[in-house]
Amino acid sequence: MTVSLKGRNLVSIHDLSREEFFQILDTADELKRKQKRNEEYSPFKGKNLAMIFQKPSLRTRVSFEAGMYRYGGHAIYLGPDDIKLGKRETTADIARNLSRYVEAIMARTFSHARVEELAKHASVPVINGLSDKLHPCQILADLMTLREKKGKLDGLKMAFLGDGNNVAHSMLYGCAKAGVHLSLAVPKGYEPNPEILAEARADAATTGAELVVTHDLAEAVDGADALYTDVWASMGQEAEAKKRHEDMMPYQLNSKALAKAKPDAIVLHCLPAHRGEEITDEVIEGPQSKVFDEAENRLHAQMAVLVQVIG
Repeated sequence: MTVSLKGRNLVSIHDLSREEFFQILDTADELKRKQKRNEEYSPFKGKNLAMIFQKPSLRTRVSFEAGMYRYGGHAIYLGPDDIKLGKRETTADIARNLSRYVEAIMARTFSHARVEELAKHASVPVINGLSDKLHPCQILADLMTLREKKGKLDGLKMAFLGDGNNVAHSMLYGCAKAGVHLSLAVPKGYEPNPEILAEARADAATTGAELVVTHDLAEAVDGADALYTDVWASMGQEAEAKKRHEDMMPYQLNSKALAKAKPDAIVLHCLPAHRGEEITDEVIEGPQSKVFDEAENRLHAQMAVLVQVIG
């Protein structure tokens, strides 16, 4: 039975039911098949997406823009100099104005509160393209990729190495919904937000997913079906980069770490990659790397969200 998501926001994967989560993944798979068959499909004909960017982006901007165009719609880029959230005018007023012009709003911001405020005041769906707290679109693409490569999600094990950051937070929510066991291997002091961990564990109680936070890399990667990492210092954390590098070097995704996982484990990274830091060139270019398939799936997963919420 199909659940209607029309008019809904995607601020966090935690807001989705398990059924809604898989409905988005199934839609993404179907969109990818349509593209591979070169099939005409225009669900966004005559529709517009406003894209608010406080941070620069390659994958987020191009995947949303190309996807809207591919499916008959139009994407409007609003960069840091075009729209100053909460400065030139209030975030609430921006949300109400944009709602009169477009069918959906995507926002890539520093502050998660900005995304929440947009969603509160907009009368059209708001999609979180990234915030300092969460990155739901990325995790939809990640778990789409994992299912694509392994044929299922329930009961698989994902190991996330490095920082308990926004990507790790959304991965907790996503794995909990999907029934994927997740081990986060992080240095002391870099653990995920405890409230997010508690919420994800509450979801996991209904799916059987085990969510573990450890300081032991070997424990995390043992028997893993997928190894995942992200940059150690995100935009806005440049001043901490040297210390973060020192603290996280033991958690590098290298051939030694990969050898402790299952022989057919896949390697994932949300990109951009700082090669030689969180991941070695040998691993990201190796046969187990599915990083660029994962990057492609950003387009399909995000368009699936829009198909669902725009209707």
